[in-house]
Amino acid sequence: MNAPTRLATYFHVHLVSDSTGETLNAMARAVCARFNNVLPIEHIYALVRSHRQLERALAEIANAPGVVLHTIIDETLRGQLEQGCQALDMPCIGALDPLVSVLSWYLGAPLSTQVGAQYALDTDYFNRMDALSYALGHDDGQGGQDLERADVVLVGVSRTSKTPTSIYLAHRGVRAANVPLVPSAGPPEALMRLKGVPVVGLTVSPDRLVHLRRNRLRGAKEVRDSGYIDNDLVRAEVVAARRLFEREGWPVIDVTRRSVEETAAAVINILSGGRGQVEVLG
Repeated sequence: MNAPTRLATYFHVHLVSDSTGETLNAMARAVCARFNNVLPIEHIYALVRSHRQLERALAEIANAPGVVLHTIIDETLRGQLEQGCQALDMPCIGALDPLVSVLSWYLGAPLSTQVGAQYALDTDYFNRMDALSYALGHDDGQGGQDLERADVVLVGVSRTSKTPTSIYLAHRGVRAANVPLVPSAGPPEALMRLKGVPVVGLTVSPDRLVHLRRNRLRGAKEVRDSGYIDNDLVRAEVVAARRLFEREGWPVIDVTRRSVEETAAAVINILSGGRGQVEVLG
């Protein structure tokens, strides 16, 4: 007799940050993903930088008991939050504390008290914004005559995660263009003439691709040629793309079971010379 399926456990997690809360949110989701059938109900309090803002956050926390994670830097606000959670008998965890403590000991360096220091308007920030502008301007084959400025060009048939991967890479400071392969036309000349810029092919299983395309058409109420979701034609489309990648010697990433974040990490790995750790077809 099979054991009964365990029902999901829901719990409240309160994320208190004096900055945007993105780091804290990513950490909380990464940790919660390690537990099966555990689903957090997230409450995000971003840009908490005054006692009044913190008081409002504590009032909401009191109404939904759970776990409190924070990245508050100001010692006074931090103390207020910890005391408030202690009074509510709730765990209060400084999410970055263990890593900051170890680095401080290892480096022998004082801690910065600047809030949101990771979002400083420095050269790195403007490089990321330039990469984002480039990705948007070169999405789906746009601006195809300017591929030489790219750090990488992503190539694949429709619905192989080219656009979201390009955007994610831009946030990492990588200038990525993406070029679609259209069955009725050959590869763009600008792509085939490209020299000195890495090109990465993205592929996906035909069955998964048909599923993605059907959902896209249904969601957008879009009308297309039936060949767009025909199983045999889609399979031929994927095979033709793979042959092109093999002929040109481009590394290939299979995105069938990869998230956008994983695909972007694989692209960065290729750019850093780690091709052997990426699935290469051919």
